[in-house]
Parts: sequence; structure tokens; C-alpha cells
Amino acid sequence: MLTELLDPHAIVLHYTAKDAEAVIRLLSDRLQASGHVHASFADAALKREAELPTGLTLAGDIHAAIPHTEVEHVIRPAVALATLTEPVTFHNMINPDEEIPVRLVFLLALEQPKSQVAMLQEVAQVLQNQNLIAQLMAANSIQEVQQALSQVNTPP
Repeated sequence: MLTELLDPHAIVLHYTAKDAEAVIRLLSDRLQASGHVHASFADAALKREAELPTGLTLAGDIHAAIPHTEVEHVIRPAVALATLTEPVTFHNMINPDEEIPVRLVFLLALEQPKSQVAMLQEVAQVLQNQNLIAQLMAANSIQEVQQALSQVNTPP
């Protein structure tokens, strides 16, 4: 599902962002340009991120965030991805007061709440695999990202 929904036009590699908002806006703009989300998506994702943070501390040096928002801002489902040259601060999903230096961002634009749960589980599977994270961070092309993510175990 992740590889099917990952929009090649919304993959940004080695991006230097000034902050989390810049990453979310860039990825949202890419999804909007591809016809996946409404113009309201970026602001809604930022508002949701402020209320319900999505930063995750991972086992290695690279930490991640999975921003998303309500289904009414989505036209058709997609996932955007950014790898960052320098970390930006997201707040911890579990402990919102804690700041996390994030370098890997999956922005989810899903049109059904049930698909959000399934996609979050699939992204979590990626984020538990340090080798896969290293491949994503080292990727220099969309093809390398797609190749890395094609290794994710998809349920039968």
C-alpha cells in the first residue's frame, strides 16, 4: 500500500528545511500540485501537528515524523516523503513536551480513517528497520526510494 500511494512528485530528497512547518508545507504543496489534496491541507496538517504531534524517536540516529490530517482535506490518497539534510524539530507523539530532531518525514494524505490506521502501521514497520531507514536517507533518486520501500513486508 505504501509503495502504491507514494507520489513520485512528492518525494523530496536531501532537503534543507528551516523548520517542521517548511517541510509540511513543501510536501503538502507537492501533493496539491498532483491533485491529491485541497488547498486547506497544509494548514490543517500544521494545526493537527500542533495539537497532536507526530514525532517519533527511533532506535538509531535518524528520527521521524508522520504528519497527517482529517480526511476532508484529501481528494485522493497519497503519501509524500522527505529526507532532510539537517534535523528539524517536531514534538514527540507520546510525550508532546519533548522535542525530537527529525530527518525523515512521511506526510499522509488518506481519505478514510481505516486506511490511516493501516498506513500508520505500514510506516511504523519501515521505521523499525534501521537498514531501511539508512537506505532511504542515502537515496539519491526516486527509484532508490521506491526500491527500498518495496522491501517492506506487505500483508498477504
